[in-house]
Amino acid sequence: MQDSYSSTDIVNAIAQASLLLSSRKDEINRLNVFPVPDGDTGTNMSLTLESVVGSLRALSPEAGSADIRKAIVSGALMGARGNSGVITSQILRGLCEGAGEGLRFDAESVAGAFKRAVEVAFQAVRKPVEGTILTVLFDSAQTAEKCAADGLNTNEALDAIVAEAYASVQRTPDFLAVLKENNVVDAGGFGLAILLDGFSSAIQGKAGNLGEKILIGSDAPKVEIEQIDDWEGSEYRYCNEFLVDSDVLDAEEALDFLQTMGDCELCVGAAPKFKVHVHSNHPDQVLKYFLDRGQVSEVFIHNMDLQSQDRARKIASEEAMPAPDAHPEPTKPLGFVAVAPGDGNAAILKSLGVDVVVSGGQTMNPSTKDLYEATEKVPAESVVILPNNSNIIMAANSACELSKKECAVVPTKSVPQAFAAMFAVDPDASAAENVEAMAEAASQVKTGEVTVAIKNSKDAHKNKIRKGDVIGIADGSIEAVGKTVDEVVLKLLAAMDAEDSDTLTVLAGKDYSDEQLDALVEQVEQEFPDLEVDPQRGGQPLYPVVFSVE
Repeated sequence: MQDSYSSTDIVNAIAQASLLLSSRKDEINRLNVFPVPDGDTGTNMSLTLESVVGSLRALSPEAGSADIRKAIVSGALMGARGNSGVITSQILRGLCEGAGEGLRFDAESVAGAFKRAVEVAFQAVRKPVEGTILTVLFDSAQTAEKCAADGLNTNEALDAIVAEAYASVQRTPDFLAVLKENNVVDAGGFGLAILLDGFSSAIQGKAGNLGEKILIGSDAPKVEIEQIDDWEGSEYRYCNEFLVDSDVLDAEEALDFLQTMGDCELCVGAAPKFKVHVHSNHPDQVLKYFLDRGQVSEVFIHNMDLQSQDRARKIASEEAMPAPDAHPEPTKPLGFVAVAPGDGNAAILKSLGVDVVVSGGQTMNPSTKDLYEATEKVPAESVVILPNNSNIIMAANSACELSKKECAVVPTKSVPQAFAAMFAVDPDASAAENVEAMAEAASQVKTGEVTVAIKNSKDAHKNKIRKGDVIGIADGSIEAVGKTVDEVVLKLLAAMDAEDSDTLTVLAGKDYSDEQLDALVEQVEQEFPDLEVDPQRGGQPLYPVVFSVE
């Protein structure tokens, strides 16, 4: 069996490991201890790896090991979503830094890579917790070091590391009582074990062909297609572009066929990779021809008539506008970026002065790149990010580190906390003074969230939760269980001592009707007559009611 691997072998193994992780993301998500419908550890880790693969695919065939390491680190960081994604990005960064020049790949270099990965990943987490992805990483690194000391070859070391990763995952409930109580292992640790397993199996040829390989440094000609903007000259309506993976396709015969279907025909590349382009009125027939001869991917079918009309409108609009300054100066000292699910929440945040609202939250964590690009859009010298979810704070911090502007994060964990933070903004104060005041205001807000349990579990007081029950979460703790949203809201308000508060802000979810909201407000006013209720349309998915008491 081969025991010496090239950079291309390593890159292709990363791509195939990413596919394996993606295929098992739902399995990882289901390990989420909370019975809420937004367990996203597997999703975040897989999206982070997909960003790495995308970054690698963008490299030229002449890319060297330094370029490959840079692409892995950059792709992981920019694509990192959620805490699990950010930690995964730091693990990959450490592995690349520890691998040394040339991506040398033997038992000794693997041990060095894991050692550095432990250092980098633990630095990223202020308070490391035993029984998590960091524990699995640490145990894997210890095994890697022992393999190198014992003189094992590369394949033997990889097999031992993977075996220890899975064994470490099985031990995670011994460190975290919440895992043992729910009879699950740590989701992030399991995701890391799957990733290591996928990489090891792929590079050793055990996994078979899990998908397309990344052609870096290959002798195959680079597939390119000329960008064609002059569509008006074509008598055909649809521009068809796609990739074909085939060992039997004859490019000349394919071109003969394409000539019968339209114009601007191209079929370039070499087995097994081809790219096809043609203008045709029958994209279904074009696709059928190539589907009969291989696998088709990355299909783009554009209606050129509509795109041409749209382009003409844009050109006319741009010509009517004064040319913008090539380097526009910030127009104000302080700007704001916030993350929020739902159009209603976004509208409220903008009305309070937020410049850019990034769509996301409980059901989809935005990436570091999403948040970084949002900060760059804000026309201000300094920018404050409001993540509004505990699982987005790490990505927000990474975005701030990347930003060319002075940037800070107010670690809000809910949209209502962001509302309070924005009310505390003083336009005459400095950025640092505002960040401090906003953080203090947000900390005074108690948030309640109501959703439906997706599996059996227990609440904070060890009471049973059945799949389908409505549950109420107070600042991260399940404090109420019932059969209806209204019932749980009232229970949750009582558990949060709402009678001692002055104001209740209610954000109605996407599927919670105005009639239901009116009925809920009436019940709350009867139960808590001294509480001033402010109902709003939040529009967030999966959570019919989110509220705050102050």
